[in-house]
Amino acid sequence: MTTRSPRWRWAGLAGLWLFGTTACAADVDAHANPDAAPRRLYDLRTETGMPHLDENLRYAVRREQRCLAPDDLSTVFWMLQDVSLQDCTLDKLSDDAYQLRCSGGHGTTGDARWQFGADGGLVGRMNVRLGGKNMTFFQRVSATPVGPCR
Repeated sequence: MTTRSPRWRWAGLAGLWLFGTTACAADVDAHANPDAAPRRLYDLRTETGMPHLDENLRYAVRREQRCLAPDDLSTVFWMLQDVSLQDCTLDKLSDDAYQLRCSGGHGTTGDARWQFGADGGLVGRMNVRLGGKNMTFFQRVSATPVGPCR
């Protein structure tokens, strides 16, 4: 009968612990949120309206396709990428409501609301009032599901 040193037993237990924690971590990652909606490909139609402009300049429409998950809704409004709003983000208040927060001290305010269709479609509207000016604009996004992300 072979006897093993206590050091070997410790190494064996440490290896077993390492294997167990790695396996558990992989299982947690694989099932982190089983209820989370998968990313889907959407056909986005974004209408930007600026009521203070002349009739022929008042509306602009942009179309694109994007993969979206529920956590991406705060980034769907393309106007947030503009230089004038580069310091602004939409902070989530609830599943369907967001508040525009800007760090530049220029007084810009706004909010966004989402409606969720039974067919998986989305409709969102962001309203913005530019600080220091009596200028407002909105963006309305209609997102129609196309299929799975590629």
